[in-house]
Amino acid sequence: MQRPRTRFVILAAALAAVLLPHAFATAASETPAASAFNDAFGKTNSFTYKLHSHEVKGSDVQDRVYDYSFMKPHFAKTLIESGAGKGGGAVWAGGDQVSGHQGGFLSGIHLKIGLHDGRAVSIRGYTIPDGLPQNIVAKYSSVKGDLSQTSDAGAIDGAQTDLLTLKVADPASNDGISLMKLYLSQQSHFPVRQILYEGDKVVLDQSFTDWNLNANLSQNDFPF
Repeated sequence: MQRPRTRFVILAAALAAVLLPHAFATAASETPAASAFNDAFGKTNSFTYKLHSHEVKGSDVQDRVYDYSFMKPHFAKTLIESGAGKGGGAVWAGGDQVSGHQGGFLSGIHLKIGLHDGRAVSIRGYTIPDGLPQNIVAKYSSVKGDLSQTSDAGAIDGAQTDLLTLKVADPASNDGISLMKLYLSQQSHFPVRQILYEGDKVVLDQSFTDWNLNANLSQNDFPF
């Protein structure tokens, strides 16, 4: 009379052996630093910052400083403060287009072009939304690989940081990037630096400065 119960226990144990590793893997993908960022991001409606970006593609190098503005749910604006294309800017309002202008004497001409148009991306093909902190942090959970967190990873611009390190499982499916490192402020929980590698070569080095997490922006700040 005990056999059905015994079979049930064995079946339950077998199911747990299959399901529990998946549950642990899902939980592990949300590191404490990423969770703290998500909480902080949820408390702000709009913000501004400067993105200092050093990019390498083959023998080409691009150094730029972008002025970024963002307002929920999906409004973003950039202006190239220095570097190639200085004076150019664009607005993204969600979707697959940006409205922008080039620098110099062409600054008065505004065009709507594709989000991935060569005039709207960096030399490695990064778009306006690729530079938003919420999308950057999300990649450390969405890209397959070995993700770890180092707490108290040192100070950057006076802020103690946590470090997320992702050893990418398949670089070929990740634009050739094999290693990703993201430093997040322990004070604001927003990114302060990101470094991406192809093998042992740094191909992207970004610093995030001048954060204003209470920018009080409106849709009028994002003319599309």
